[in-house]
Amino acid sequence: MHVLVLGAGLLGVSTAHFLQQQGHTVTVVDRQAAAAAETSFANGGQISVSHAEPWANPGAPIKLLQWLGREDAPLLFRLRADMRQWLWGLQFLRECTPARTRHNIRQIVALGTYSRNTLQQLRGELGLQYDQRAQGILHFYTDAREFDAAHAPAALMRDLGCDRRVVSAEDAVRLEPALAHIHARSQLAGATFTAEDESGDARQFTQALAARCADNGVRFLFNHGITALRTAGGAIDHVEATDDQGRFQRLKADAYVVAMGAFSPLLLQPLGIRLPIYPAKGYSVTMPVADASKAHQVSLTDDGHKLVFSRLTTPAAPGVPGVDRLRIAGTAELNGYNRDLNAVRCQAIVRRVEDLFPGAGDTSRAELWTGLRPTTPSNLPVIGRSKLPNLFLNTGHGTLGWTHACGSGKSIARIVSGLAPELDFAFAGLNRPPQVGAGALRPA
Repeated sequence: MHVLVLGAGLLGVSTAHFLQQQGHTVTVVDRQAAAAAETSFANGGQISVSHAEPWANPGAPIKLLQWLGREDAPLLFRLRADMRQWLWGLQFLRECTPARTRHNIRQIVALGTYSRNTLQQLRGELGLQYDQRAQGILHFYTDAREFDAAHAPAALMRDLGCDRRVVSAEDAVRLEPALAHIHARSQLAGATFTAEDESGDARQFTQALAARCADNGVRFLFNHGITALRTAGGAIDHVEATDDQGRFQRLKADAYVVAMGAFSPLLLQPLGIRLPIYPAKGYSVTMPVADASKAHQVSLTDDGHKLVFSRLTTPAAPGVPGVDRLRIAGTAELNGYNRDLNAVRCQAIVRRVEDLFPGAGDTSRAELWTGLRPTTPSNLPVIGRSKLPNLFLNTGHGTLGWTHACGSGKSIARIVSGLAPELDFAFAGLNRPPQVGAGALRPA
């Protein structure tokens, strides 16, 4: 078949790769001039199966009330006259029950573990380089109550096959000596550590994989703004787009995969397909390492402030100097499709870096970035068939797009090909057999 993939971010390019591996002719369409130029451009860099506790959990409503009115709050719900935002918020509250939280953790861990294994296999096969580090992820806590509350989700994740171990403050410093500064101030309550988790530059990965895809015959149509999906006979007939010269394009294929992140619901709404996805604006700060002895080596998660820390080091090559930088990303602002850079929120991230690791990064050269994460109330992505027979979905991954990209891409490629996904997950539009166990693999 000829398959048209809409979107050239992490999810779109991963989808294109696995579709091409299944023997399909693949075309990828994106409004930007290169792959990974929007939400995948400067994310937190973590492949974090351990980051499986959804935003919607029993403690979330109280936190949201405490954060109301704080411009630098980790999760800022900026109320708008937007029915989609209010409906999303109501669905979010329904997902905060203990039963829904446990169900969602099971799903997130299952997809994350499968996707991390798929990424590792893909990296080995293709020899991809993207400043990756396989040193695990350390979730640290500066609030004793937050640390105590982390024990139960960590235990559930261990039961599901994600070895997220609870460690003391002293053990956390042994794993990451850069935390000694806050431990000396009695501000480190404890941590959890997942040795199998990884980090790396998502944009480098996506662009490297896109280059391999192009070498293998995948066609990329960059600078093409997608304006509409048109139907005929109860199926998608073609995609309407305009190129960078403003010329109208009608793009036809046998099957279509929507991987347009937060913009997916806007494209699909005219077809009567309503996705529970709302944009959550996230921020990142990237700065050169100023003092390597003070900078962290292990990828970190600051749960209390909803921030992740990655170290991205490009080794020196003949004639090319190495680059060593810190990437700090996180927080979420629900403010529609507004993409203005909020200086207050960015400076709050910089202040947190200086508080935790003073002198580690060159804050005077900090690069600020913001992007819209496609977020569902449950934090579960929408992967699978739509109600139209030749239209498929791979979107809604929220903060875990990098973690879930390869597993999602491989799964939707199998679904498009008429094959059962290898993973037992809540795929859209599929009649699934009863679950044998979270994360169980199906026969190929």
